This record gives sequence, C-alpha cells and structure tokens, in this order.
Amino acid sequence: MQGMMMEMPLRIIEILKYAAECHPGAEIVSRRCEGDLHRETYAQAYARSAQLAHGLARLGVSAGDRVATLAWNGYRHFELYYAISGMGAVCHTINPRLSAEQMLYIIQHAGDQVICVDLTFVPILEALAKAHPEEMRLAQTHENGRQIVVMTDRAHMPDSDLDLLCYEELLDGQPETYDWPVLPEDTAAGLCYTSGTTGHPKGALYTHRSTVLHALFLSVTVPRSLHEGARILPVVPMFHVNSWGLPYAAPIVGASLIMPGGALDGASIFDLMESEQVTASWGVPTVWLGLGAEAEKRGAVPSALDQLVIGGSAAPRSMIEFFETRGVDVCHAWGMTEMSPVGTHGQLSHHMKDKPFEEQMVIKSRQGRRVFGVEMKISDEDGKTLPQDGEAVGELYVRGNSVIAGYFNNEEASQEAFDDAGWFGTGDVASIDPDGFLYVQDRAKDLIKSGGEWISSIDLENIAMAHPKVASCAVIAIPHPKWDERPLLVVAPVSPEDPPKLEDIHEMMLEHVAKWQLPDAMECVEALPLTATGKVSKLTLRKRFDGYVLPDAG
Repeated sequence: MQGMMMEMPLRIIEILKYAAECHPGAEIVSRRCEGDLHRETYAQAYARSAQLAHGLARLGVSAGDRVATLAWNGYRHFELYYAISGMGAVCHTINPRLSAEQMLYIIQHAGDQVICVDLTFVPILEALAKAHPEEMRLAQTHENGRQIVVMTDRAHMPDSDLDLLCYEELLDGQPETYDWPVLPEDTAAGLCYTSGTTGHPKGALYTHRSTVLHALFLSVTVPRSLHEGARILPVVPMFHVNSWGLPYAAPIVGASLIMPGGALDGASIFDLMESEQVTASWGVPTVWLGLGAEAEKRGAVPSALDQLVIGGSAAPRSMIEFFETRGVDVCHAWGMTEMSPVGTHGQLSHHMKDKPFEEQMVIKSRQGRRVFGVEMKISDEDGKTLPQDGEAVGELYVRGNSVIAGYFNNEEASQEAFDDAGWFGTGDVASIDPDGFLYVQDRAKDLIKSGGEWISSIDLENIAMAHPKVASCAVIAIPHPKWDERPLLVVAPVSPEDPPKLEDIHEMMLEHVAKWQLPDAMECVEALPLTATGKVSKLTLRKRFDGYVLPDAG
C-alpha cells in the first residue's frame, strides 16, 4: 500500500527562499577582494540571486550548462551557488591551488561555458589563456565560446588582455524575482573534482536531492555549530567540496555566515572572529595551528568562539587539547569529495561526557561517528565485512544518499570505485569501535595529505623518473608540524658520484603539478628496498626514515 502524501522535489533554491522568509535577522558578512567588509541578509541574497540568474540567462546559460567559479568565500560566491543551481545549471567550483595542467583539464572536461572569477585569481586565467589560447576560448557546450565574469563592480575591473565581463553589471537592472523551474530532484546541481588519486582529477556530480539532504544531515548532526543565531566562519574554502556544505546548512537553521575572503592567517582570522563575534568555525588543521599560535600570543581565544570543526586531515591531539582547555569544543570530522563531503562528526555521545578528560581527548582524536544518512563498513581483502569492535581493521566503504554513484564522464574510474554490493571504497584503512567511532589508521594508497589537500606520490615519482640521473625513486610522507604531512623524495641515482639536484627535479615537476606539491627534501640511497613481487617497499622506507626532520620543520 502506498501512502497519500504530496510529492515536492527537493530543490536547492528552496533553502535560500526559506532563509529569506524565516530568518530575516541572519546575514552574510564578507571580507571582499576590494578591501572592505560587506553585509547582506539572506533576503537580499535571494533577490540578488534572482538578478544573477537573469544575467546568466542573458549570457546563454541554460539547464545543464556548467558555470565555473574560481573564488574565495564571499557573498557573490554564495549567490552563484544558488542562482546557478536554481536555474537548472551546474555550479562547478574550481580549486585555484591546482596546477595549470590540472585546471585546464577540468575546465575542458567539465565543459564550462562561463567562469566567474574573483579579482585575486584573474592572473591564473590570464596565464592559462596565454599558454593555451584555443583551449581557453572554446566551450564544448556553447557556440559563443567560454565567457569570463569578474566578481566585482565596474570601478574595480582589472586591465586585462582577456575579454572580461563585470559581475555587478550582470545584475544591474534585472528583476529581483525569478521563475525558478520546478526541477526533478535528481537534476545535477554541483560539480567538484577530486585529485585524490593518480591520473586526471575525477568529478563528483551532486544533485539537488543529495545537496539538500546533506545539509539537513549536517543540521541535525552538528547542532552546537548549526543553530539559529549562530555566527559561523567557514575557513574551509567554498571551492573545497562546497565549504563542507555550510552554505546550504547555515541558511536552513538561521545561522549567519562570516566569510573571510583570502585573509586566512591566524591574526586575520582572530580579528574577524572577535569583531563579528563568531561562535563556530570549520576548517583544516593547518588553519587552527595558526589561530592557536595567535591565541597564545594574545593570551586568549576569540571571546565568542564555542566550537571548531576540524577535517581534511587528522588533527594533532595537542591542538585539540589546546582549544579544549580554553573552553572551545573541538569536533573532529571526516569525509570525502565523493560524500558531499561530511561522513562523520566527533561530537561525544551523552554517556561519554562524564569520562575523564584524558579519555575524552583520545576519543576526540578519532574521526567520530557517522552522520545520519551515511552507512559505513570495513572489509577485509576478500570483501568480507568485519565487526565494528574497535579491533578489526579493514578498508572503509560507505553508502548513502549524499554519496556518489559514479564519477562524471569517467566510466573506468566509476567501475573501480565500488564493491560488488555497490558500496563506495574510500581507500582508507580503518576500524570502528562499538560506540560507532571511526578510527582511520592509514590510507590504502600512498597519498600524502598536506594542509588538507592531497598529493599523489605516484605522480611525483613518475615525473622524477624522467630525470636522466634517476635510476629509481619513491615518494613517502613525512610528518610536518604545520602541514600534517609533506613529501620526501628518495632517489637511487644512476651514478652515486653524480646524483641529481632537487632543484632540477622541482623544475621538471612544476610543468605538471602545483608548487605546493613539490617534495620538501631529497635523500639518495644505493638502492630502493623491494617487496617479494618486485615493488618498492614503502613500508621499509617509512621505517628507515622514521624520525626524519624536514628542512623547515625543525
């Protein structure tokens, strides 16, 4: 028997409409590239999103077209999130930290028709256009070619050889209402690429349904951050998996968003938190190291700060304890681009709050319990599901309404990503205890996570192997006090008397990867250790270089 209820498709634009009507006191505060502080209510953002949708339609954007963003966290980026998806197009956020090669690939692979760019990042597009003029001019989806919109007003438009459009002029004179189409809830809404494995970046294509549900999951699961009247500073970039869903979850609950722009150093974050009375902030450990150093320097944490949500890479226990002993709750989270991205939260269950402080810190150092709507299991090499007893260790698999079912236009990667039962393989090796807390112990593939971003060791190795003085090589992760991990290049030279220079290898790598991905140091060995199957034994290398101190980490 079927129920007798109305069926209304879940749509992203309904989030902003709800916030505009039901949370008039909430606002978006933004540090702008123009150098000032901007404020607008959700009602104003809803009206401007309508104007923006009209403006994008005038550029030829229609349902299914991809519109890219290359921007900091700010109110214009927020408006793009809603206008693009609301009109039935797809918002494709681009990470400016990608190498030129990777960025060009994803722009072409996504088929972006329009790129909306902050002032800071215009030089990136200018350099791409200079090096690859034909590829940057053409858009696979539109006869008029790819168009670039600078997210500023006419007075701040930069001088450029590119044919640039002005964001505010797109909105000028447009109606403040828009006939938002009633879309099927499985309509594509957002596109984020992950470079977490070897080869080309892969696209996670989110739907209206998955995005709205993920926002609701967050709202229920992390109430200490997400509640009416909260003032949340998303340090995690909007180009990094939709700022972990905050631009969608905050409007639902009536929380204000305090957008930091490009000023992410400890002092700037501290000052913004203090002046705007920020109650919660989300970001990667690197940022909180900077904030902690600033707090220690000033003798106090920001006065209204109540919770930090930390994800992207494992948070050091010392960092968690620093903030916890100063009255700030630390919520350790875990997730992936393929999961929209939040999969777990580290809020203690009620019965754990009476445990001794030391025991609480052990628990908080783990990756937390699953959010509602996400299921997790660990499996052995034969695919057998292992018990969640805190002892068994296996590869972590997930499924849920906010987990991808495949990669965008990448059938090969899609086939490799799932087990026979349709669960997504995360590539992490983990255990789950009886209380449901996840403990990620290692990564199945030899990836290096630096400042919340992935570095592929195999990609670096493949480039270094092209150097004529390198016989064989391997890249392993070395702990770093600021960046969590950094790459060390281990080389077996062709001639021990004439080893390669790290500077020369860096020069080769810069043609393919971003500068921040380069190895911090190089060590030469007579020969690399091999496994029984003839592969390089990175386990042996890690043991050999245990305790190694990188040049800038001492």
